[in-house]
Amino acid sequence: MKMKRMKKLAAAMLAGVMLCGSLVGCGGGSQSASDSGASADSGAAASTGDQAQITLIMALRDEWLSELEKAAQKAAGDIGGINLTTQDANNDVSKQLQYIETARNSGAQAIIVNMVDPSTAAQCVEAAGDIPVVFVNRYPTDDSVLNEKAVYVGSDEMTSGAFQAEWLANWCKEQGKTEVKYVMLNGTLGQTSTTNRTKSFEEGMKAAGINAIQAAEALACDFDRAKAMDKFTPLIGSTEFDVVVSNNDAMALGVVEALQSKGVDPTSLPILGIDASKDGRAAIKEGTLAMSVFQDPAGQGRGALYAAANLANGEDIAKDSGFEKDETGNILWVPFEPVTKDNVAEYDNR
Repeated sequence: MKMKRMKKLAAAMLAGVMLCGSLVGCGGGSQSASDSGASADSGAAASTGDQAQITLIMALRDEWLSELEKAAQKAAGDIGGINLTTQDANNDVSKQLQYIETARNSGAQAIIVNMVDPSTAAQCVEAAGDIPVVFVNRYPTDDSVLNEKAVYVGSDEMTSGAFQAEWLANWCKEQGKTEVKYVMLNGTLGQTSTTNRTKSFEEGMKAAGINAIQAAEALACDFDRAKAMDKFTPLIGSTEFDVVVSNNDAMALGVVEALQSKGVDPTSLPILGIDASKDGRAAIKEGTLAMSVFQDPAGQGRGALYAAANLANGEDIAKDSGFEKDETGNILWVPFEPVTKDNVAEYDNR
């Protein structure tokens, strides 16, 4: 689908200079433009011609965020008339802020930011100056920064843990249980995703009438599989629990590995994740994960690109995106979806 308005806007603007080679993020490297017409990282200066310039600055390139990036690139090609530059901040806040400033000075018409640290949202907006900013995936710690020129595209974290609670409450009722002992694996402490995934699970269990008891202090594992395995292993054989609830699939899979290393069958108890990643889906199919909650990287990447293109053209952020705004008009929600063995195959080609 073409957006003639983007071409019209771009034609009126001076050609931008793409980000300098000295600022190419670690792990990104220099790549050629994709067949869709959207560019990837580029160290060489190049004219954007009559195309509108949008820059995507990522916290890092892991498996999930790489899917988000690819979807943004595809959306740029689908829309047409957009030169999308992507950069990898390699989890470095100062580098990310520098990339934002460089994008602004290069003539970008909108900047998409997957924040390294959600508490730096105000700094990101300041670095962008008058350029519209689309925050994607990581919600600002202080959402007062959101307005008509600084918006958010992502999934409502208060629904993710709620889906875990809904599944577990049903499992408890099937088992004739009115209470359950669980171990919680937290992501990075202080991040909105960690806080709200945990909070929504706890609130969901309470609302379902199940007495959910923490069998041990929550384990902060930074969404990391290896850390989860290391921190969970000492609980095996020393702590009584019925279920493991994780803020993401990677940590849940670390629990699976920890149990297997101790000769415990991970299918003997429910292990719940979030993301429904490729590895997470494989684990659901084999029964080592009981369920997960799909967070749509392609939807978030596409939604962020459409929001950025619309902001650059003075349009409503939801226009043509396929997603709905919240009541403030500054947030574009990409829904979470529960995934179990019954429907996991549906998500292999999403």
